[in-house]
Amino acid sequence: MADDIIHDTSGDAAHQITRLLAIMAQLRDPQTGCPWDIEQTFASIAPYTIEEAFEVADAIERGDMPELEGELGDLLLQSVYHAQIGAEAGHFDFASIACNISNKMVARHPHIWGDQSRDKSAAQQTADWEAIKATERAGKEQSRVLDGVAVGLPGLLRALKLQNRAARVGFDWPQVDQVLDKIHEEAAEVVEARDTLGPEALEEEIGDLLFNIANLARHLGVDPESAIRRTNAKFIRRFEGIEDALAERGTTPAQSSLEEMDAIWNQIRLADKI
Repeated sequence: MADDIIHDTSGDAAHQITRLLAIMAQLRDPQTGCPWDIEQTFASIAPYTIEEAFEVADAIERGDMPELEGELGDLLLQSVYHAQIGAEAGHFDFASIACNISNKMVARHPHIWGDQSRDKSAAQQTADWEAIKATERAGKEQSRVLDGVAVGLPGLLRALKLQNRAARVGFDWPQVDQVLDKIHEEAAEVVEARDTLGPEALEEEIGDLLFNIANLARHLGVDPESAIRRTNAKFIRRFEGIEDALAERGTTPAQSSLEEMDAIWNQIRLADKI
C-alpha cells in the first residue's frame, strides 16, 4: 500500500481520490502517522481551510492556471482532512459528504433533474435556488431570516449575505443615494468617536461604516471581497514601484520621507491612468 501511495500517479479521478484518502488515513494513523497531522482537530484545521479558499481566489484573480491547479488540490486536501477526522469520530466520512452534496445539488436543480422547465432566466433560477434554500433552513428549524449565515465568513462577505437576506423581505434602501447618505453619516460618527469616545465605540463606528460600504457595493453589483482583493493587489504593485524607484536612487522606503514616497506614488497612479 505504501508503494502504491507513493508511486501511483496514474488512473482516473476516482482512483486518485482513493489514493488521496489513503494518504490522509496514513498521515492520521495513531501508530505510524505524522505527529503534527495526528494532533489536528476540526478547529485547528479550519483556519487553513479558509486560507486555502482565499488562495484559490487569488490564483483565479491573477489568471495563473498552473497555480490554480495546485491551490485547488490544497483546498481538496482540506475537505479530505475534515472527512478523515469526522470518520475517526464516527460523524461522517468522505463518501457521505460526497453523497450529501450530490443529493443537495440534485434537489436544488429541479429544472435539470425534476419536472420544472429549463426555460428560465438566470435571475429566476437564482430566486428559485434561494427559495429552495429557505425551505431547507425551515427544515433545520432555522426560521429567522438571518439564520444560517455562517459566522466564520470573512466580515465583508458575511455583511453582504446578511444584507441580501434582509433585502429579500423588503428591509433595504430602495435608492443608492440613500446608501451614500448613510455612509457620509457613519463617516461623521467615526470622526466624532475618534474625538470624544473610547476605543470600543470607535471600533463599533468603523464597523458600521464598513457594513454600509459593503451595502453600497451590493447595490452597485460589486463583490466587496473581490474589490478589496483587487485594491490590495494594486497597493502591493504600486508600493513595490516605490521600492524600485527608490532602489534606483540607492535608498529604501525606511530611509525616505513620506513626501518623497508620496510623489513617486502619484507618478505611478498617473501612469496607471494613461
